[in-house]
Amino acid sequence: MRQQEVHDELRARLHEAAEAHEPDRARILARIERGMNPASDRAGHRSTRPPMWGWARVVGATAAVAGMLAVGGYAVASAVKKDDTPQQQTVAVSPTPTPSPDATSRAPKSPVNTAPNRAPETHGPSSTPSPTQPSASVLPSADAETDGPLWSDGSVDPHSNDFWAQSNLTLKTSAQLTALTVQLKIAQTGGVSNAGAWRSLPEQDFDLTVGEQDGFLVYTWTLKAGRTVAKGQWVFAGQYNHQRGGRDAKDDSYTIKATADGKQRTVGGDFAAHADDEGDS
Repeated sequence: MRQQEVHDELRARLHEAAEAHEPDRARILARIERGMNPASDRAGHRSTRPPMWGWARVVGATAAVAGMLAVGGYAVASAVKKDDTPQQQTVAVSPTPTPSPDATSRAPKSPVNTAPNRAPETHGPSSTPSPTQPSASVLPSADAETDGPLWSDGSVDPHSNDFWAQSNLTLKTSAQLTALTVQLKIAQTGGVSNAGAWRSLPEQDFDLTVGEQDGFLVYTWTLKAGRTVAKGQWVFAGQYNHQRGGRDAKDDSYTIKATADGKQRTVGGDFAAHADDEGDS
């Protein structure tokens, strides 16, 4: 017999038993009366229990009978109710997996860089590009590449390419400098924009400004008050983007002002190749 048929038959029998059940009131009352008169149950025996115990037996018997009736009715009702409740199915659910430490400690992949390749730096690390100012103070041009202890030269870095370029200023001094301003001017030949700057001297010794003035992108390094520049050879470089193709640097120029031995010195020039430049082919 199938399980559902067994349940149906059991439920029907429980309903019939619940409806046919009738408490035997006469028998219950007789038991209560006997509890009130214990002497009637045991003829010829003297009752030795106090009257209060008789009443306790009556109350206990009554409670027991009421309890039996209640338990019986509850059992029948529970069986019927439980059978009427549709069976619930249990679905097994996989526990949530614990994240692996590697899943959260790995750095995300960098997006593909579609920008044109830029030349490696040859003299020092590139600093973060400074915001380009709408205007810049331009120093007067100087044509002499030497002045007293100063010697200078301007050149386009050989690692420059069709999209990016770097202009290098080389300064040699045979005396300590107590003041120094280096300015690089890049002509706007199309798409020229600031891409960074650096110098071989300590970065914390200089203030850098980048601005535009009269069709030029202007980089200016200024030695901070109280700082000095030792004897030696030093490089200042400006990096910039430009339109695709070879760029002509004929209109670019630079100016360097310095104080050495208490005297002001000024040198400057352009970016044309010189036969005596170091490293020229």
